[in-house]
Amino acid sequence: MDFSRPGAVDLSGLTGGDAAGGAWSVDVTEQNFQTDVIQASMRYVVVLSLWSPRSPQSQSFNDILARAVDSHEGRLLLARVDVDANPSIAQALGAKAVPLVVAILNGQPVPLFQGTVDEEEVQRYFDQLITAAVQSGVTGRAEPTGTVEPLAESDEPDPRFAAADEALGAGDLDTAVAEYEKLQTQNPADAEISERLAGVRLMARTRDADLEEARAAAAEAPDDIDAQLLVADLDVSGGHVDDAFGRLIDLIRRLDGDDREQVRVRLVELFTVVGASDPRVAQARRALASALF
Repeated sequence: MDFSRPGAVDLSGLTGGDAAGGAWSVDVTEQNFQTDVIQASMRYVVVLSLWSPRSPQSQSFNDILARAVDSHEGRLLLARVDVDANPSIAQALGAKAVPLVVAILNGQPVPLFQGTVDEEEVQRYFDQLITAAVQSGVTGRAEPTGTVEPLAESDEPDPRFAAADEALGAGDLDTAVAEYEKLQTQNPADAEISERLAGVRLMARTRDADLEEARAAAAEAPDDIDAQLLVADLDVSGGHVDDAFGRLIDLIRRLDGDDREQVRVRLVELFTVVGASDPRVAQARRALASALF
């Protein structure tokens, strides 16, 4: 991999240095890389920036990245790596020059920038990243690592949710689902909308179901996808999260094609219902990756 854009700095000689701040930015070393990058990427997107104190260009680009990351209020975390002090990380990523930016999602690298780009393009890529994260069930938020400007508090409900909340209050789950689906189409990267939609869909699917009857039907027909999905839904509703996740992961292992995808999509939606920060979700996500690949 040869990153030879103008201004790129060759990594053949190494010294130490400093980087700028950010409300959702951390400095990552070889010692905390596994925890602050790989494990954290199971809950939210980590934007990994490889930079060098010998490259003013890479330091300035970190400032751009930090502003863009901060605008997403925890859905992204900027992890800065000084390649002079941590050469093994650069080697592991095959980096020969900086700046280099790679997103880490569910423990997997997603190449972003080889060299610098303008702030508008950074934001466009970040919006796409968050959309991909939501689609794969990664909807958590990082805790701020620096000073965050306080937001004005308001007791007023979010007007976007007025129609859905009214339908939900009236017990009209189908309309509530439809309203949240419209909002999600308009705002595919909004984690709160995805969380609300997943919860209301679960309520709609389980409203008339009987748990004992559903369990009996699933036991009699272990390959009946709808029967297995219903029990998983009911188990999540009843707090039996590990049972639900285990049931669907076992089912995925036995399926292929469209059937497997149907179950995977439902499982990811249940991840959203339970919450990305729940350790059971992180464990199940790893098991899902193993079942798929």
